[in-house]
Amino acid sequence: MKANNIYISILSLCLLTLVSCVNDLDVSPTDPDVVGSDKVYETVADYKEGLAKLYATLALSGQQGPDGYPDIEGIDEGFGNYLRQYWNHQELTTDEAVLSWNDATIKDFHWHTWTANDGFIAAMHSRIMYTVALCNEYIRVTEGKEEDEIKTFQAEARFLRALAYSHGLDLFGAMPFVTEENLPGAFFPERITREDLFAYVEGELSDMMPTLGAAGFEYGRADQGAASMLLAKLYLNAEVYIGEDKYDECLAALQTVLAGGYTIPTDYRYSFVADNDESPEMIFAITYDGIQTQTWGGMTYILHSQIGGSMDAEGMFGTSDAWSGLRTTSALVNKFDMTNDSRALFWTDGQSLEIDDISLFSNGYAVTKFRNRKLNGDLSDSNQSVQVDTDFPLFRLADAYLMYAEAVLRGGEGGTRAQALTYVNELRTRAYGDNSGEVADANLDLDFILDERARELFWEGHRRTDLVRFGKFTTGDYQWPWKGKVKEGVATDSYRNVFPVPSAQLVANPNLTPTDGY
Repeated sequence: MKANNIYISILSLCLLTLVSCVNDLDVSPTDPDVVGSDKVYETVADYKEGLAKLYATLALSGQQGPDGYPDIEGIDEGFGNYLRQYWNHQELTTDEAVLSWNDATIKDFHWHTWTANDGFIAAMHSRIMYTVALCNEYIRVTEGKEEDEIKTFQAEARFLRALAYSHGLDLFGAMPFVTEENLPGAFFPERITREDLFAYVEGELSDMMPTLGAAGFEYGRADQGAASMLLAKLYLNAEVYIGEDKYDECLAALQTVLAGGYTIPTDYRYSFVADNDESPEMIFAITYDGIQTQTWGGMTYILHSQIGGSMDAEGMFGTSDAWSGLRTTSALVNKFDMTNDSRALFWTDGQSLEIDDISLFSNGYAVTKFRNRKLNGDLSDSNQSVQVDTDFPLFRLADAYLMYAEAVLRGGEGGTRAQALTYVNELRTRAYGDNSGEVADANLDLDFILDERARELFWEGHRRTDLVRFGKFTTGDYQWPWKGKVKEGVATDSYRNVFPVPSAQLVANPNLTPTDGY
């Protein structure tokens, strides 16, 4: 990310605290040092700067980068970053990633031994609700504004709130529920069921979508393409969330994405480098700039943790900046044609394929998918040795292609098998450089799609959700190294298809109930 003003112009005044009134007619803050929203938001530019903070909650950890003045307390600020926690929940719990560090309970994610007292789970839950709270406040202060641009800003805030709630829906099921209708004050948020939260997010996305910008109108901002993609993901997972299939609706939602002008670049790596803001398949990204958006979480964490000292020959960072943490398992590696598939971005020198000891970085292949260099090998624009310019591709076109194929194979109407095959083979032609990697129609089935999603989308925060949807996350149908804290992998309890409501939240809010099994 190089020039996205929606992040760079973050105001410290975005966090507004309105204090009690002296009387019913005097609604100004009694403390002269407190600035109310009526003074902060005076121009359209002010509202855009306020919107920047909402986007920043996904990328940054607090009010001062890379640390200092954290958004949430009770956890190291780098660990408490939204993207870092979301990535860990979606990847470390699967066959795609392990982490060698001994930080608190982090290995419990891969072992499937986490509990309701886990601090990382609590941080993810708090992060979701923090983003919701900021969006609620922004939606309140933009309500009733007549300027079309401010109406678009409000729709973007509603999208970000829906995105956060969709993560809560997927990770936790039931959640505390607050909207702009719940004015700030002392109250216990009500508990919303997974089914009702699904309906709420679906309704919000459908309602706000026409007010969002057209697909691709400004990089880094939520638009109709991003909202359609999130809606399609909601429908693709509907059987998990509400026990009802919505594959027809998934295919209908994807039409906006597929008609949005996005294209598949010829080089797979384009979406994972420092200038990936120029990749034509990017639909929505969490954006980073090595100078303007500094954090020890997010992409800084993913890029530095994936490399060790012996990998400096890749020219990714200096040896001292290699954190030697994240690797992958043989279960992922073995899905690739390591000779011909260009997506097999692994570092094998000095690394063993099998993991005998998770704590050893040399056990398990390292991953070189993300880089803080441009596609042509040049240094990133910020030329930072630690902080990075590489954006995180939350939604990209290849994912939409694979979602289309899966929805068709699951019986969805509104798409064709022939088109699904065309989309899949377009990705495989890119991966192999020619048609030698194309799959035949007879081999296009759901098992193939699950494996192809791993090959195409590994480390992009989809894997746990995919495995749950395919019934292979906790069951004995699919094992990977160290699942269940056994080297060969074993089935784990099905209640782990969702994470528990954190114990601290149960104590703080009597409206919440423990998650079944925990």
